[in-house]
Amino acid sequence: MKHGWQRYAALLFVAVAVWGIRATPAWGDAPLTPQAALERLFSAPQIQSDWFAPSFLVHVSVAEVQTIVRQFAAQLGDLTSVVPEGGNNYRLIFARGTDEASIALDADGRIVGLFFRAPAFAATNFDDALKAFQALPGQVSVLVITNGVERGSIHPDDPLAVGSTFKLAVINAVKKAVDDGRASWETVLRLQAARKSLPSGILQDWPDGAPLTLYSVAALAISQSDNTAADMLTEFVGRSNVEAWSRYNRPFLTTREAFVLKDPHNADLLGRYRAGTEAQRRALLPLLDAKPLPDASIFLGGPLHTEIEWFFTTRELCTLMANVESLPFMSINPGVAKPADWQHVAYKGGSEPGVLNLTTWVVDKTGKASCVSATWNDRTSLDDTKFFGLYGALLSSLKS
Repeated sequence: MKHGWQRYAALLFVAVAVWGIRATPAWGDAPLTPQAALERLFSAPQIQSDWFAPSFLVHVSVAEVQTIVRQFAAQLGDLTSVVPEGGNNYRLIFARGTDEASIALDADGRIVGLFFRAPAFAATNFDDALKAFQALPGQVSVLVITNGVERGSIHPDDPLAVGSTFKLAVINAVKKAVDDGRASWETVLRLQAARKSLPSGILQDWPDGAPLTLYSVAALAISQSDNTAADMLTEFVGRSNVEAWSRYNRPFLTTREAFVLKDPHNADLLGRYRAGTEAQRRALLPLLDAKPLPDASIFLGGPLHTEIEWFFTTRELCTLMANVESLPFMSINPGVAKPADWQHVAYKGGSEPGVLNLTTWVVDKTGKASCVSATWNDRTSLDDTKFFGLYGALLSSLKS
């Protein structure tokens, strides 16, 4: 799992490559094409380490590749064909669905780059696609609104943990500050060491004092789910202004504060925070600021104190998304949606062990606008592949 609160929902796998390599290397007596390399991944009984370049294995292990391949097989069935789609891109056709993949080989025929998007189950009608979410264990909330009218839902008013999708509330507060003339997108913020958080994101590794425009910080918070960026924005607009967009989160925690509370070394603070009133919780915030960040390794296991989270209903998330979907940076990372299928896509998602949310605004080729928000919480780690597949099928059922 990618550490922090957001895995890009469209990524089941980290791409590790110098893209642009176009090789036709030899494998045995015949050249191994990228298409054949993909076919081999899904047909061989066991994946071999010598199929990958050392530079790839530094980042992704063979065991992780094997896990992903088995997840695809479990959800989508056998691979039936691999269809080239230009460049390094291929469409994988399975018995029960499809996926899009990118692959690059080095001169020796070894994989140096591999990227899978979220799988899509075979096309189905809207009602069946929505109903499929009900079979998931734990708590599930789904809402689909088209042209302002609710089209279908499952417990849309249940507040559930949503991970990094909380950043929609932060962006709403920032947009209001800009709209009210209290700030401009060109306003310059300075990166402070005391505000650096854990990944996901990149700003935690940038130099202290680095200047960034408000727009750049907001774009990083959404497109890369940069936790440090989100915390910078919360400090800039003020916690109370973010809370105005968030009914169930008092106080509204920064990611740094949430990470510190989850740190096993701070069990005493966590106990006081959980037992405290809102006023008592707010009084603890300066103590959290004085604590160091935990090591990211504490998040490698299963769900960890998911009561320390951000809670929203899917109805709230669609309202938040509707307010900001037109901001250009909301479309940088399209999530599960394939931009070519839509006139417009805006997206934010969030995750940690036991928590998943995907919220997407799409406009189809006829101009119909829909918000699709789905949240899944459980006490165990979640089957991301299945959830992304269900969500992809639900999106596909809305295409004109």
